[in-house]
Amino acid sequence: MILWEKDALKDRKRLYEFLYEFNPIAADKTDDLLVEKIKLLIDEPHMGVVKPNQKGRMLIIPDVSLLVLHHLDQADIKILRILHMKQKFPT
Repeated sequence: MILWEKDALKDRKRLYEFLYEFNPIAADKTDDLLVEKIKLLIDEPHMGVVKPNQKGRMLIIPDVSLLVLHHLDQADIKILRILHMKQKFPT
């Protein structure tokens, strides 16, 4: 099961609202793509790269320049953060 942490939900909302202001269609498409890629984690929970000193894995979505930090917690996949590639992940 995929579980969204509060910070990840805030990140997703902030991204959507930012894009919507300029292009509502792009906002919808980006959000759909984000959800589609995250759903792939159900079958491949170890997708993404491991970074030293960082909890979980980083799923890279180059189509929209997004990084998804996620963590496998037993059978659940926790989405921790969603950030643009130019943003620095919190440590």
